[in-house]
Amino acid sequence: MAKKTVLIVDDSLMMRQLIGQTLADDGWLVVGEACDGDEGVELYDRLRPDVVTMDLVMPGTNGLEALIRIKDRDADAKVVVVSAVNQTRLISDAIRQGACDFLAKPFRAEELCETMRIVAETIDDYVGVYT
Repeated sequence: MAKKTVLIVDDSLMMRQLIGQTLADDGWLVVGEACDGDEGVELYDRLRPDVVTMDLVMPGTNGLEALIRIKDRDADAKVVVVSAVNQTRLISDAIRQGACDFLAKPFRAEELCETMRIVAETIDDYVGVYT
C-alpha cells in the first residue's frame, strides 16, 4: 500500500529538512518542498500531495494566502500550519480558512508525527501510513 505524501512549505531550509526527515522517518513520502507561498501553490497543483505543512510567515506570498489559494483549487486539501506561536492572528485566520491543525515552532518530533497521523486518518480511502 502506498505511503501518504506530504509537501513542505517553509522559507527556512533547515526547517524543511527537519520536517522532511522527521516525516520520512515516520513513514511519509516527501514529494516536494517549497520556500514560499507561490512555489507551494504551484507544487500543490502539480503534485496533489495528501497533506501540506505550511509556514505562515514567508517572504512574498505568505502561508495564509497560499492556503487560501490551495483551498480555492481543492476544498478537500489537507493543510497543517507549522508556525511560530506569536502569530496568533494569522493562525486563527488560517484555521478559519480551512487549515486542519496548527503546530507551534519549535515542536517535538512526536508532536509533528502525531498531528500528521490524525490528519491522515481524515483522508478518504485512508489505508495507513505504516502499511
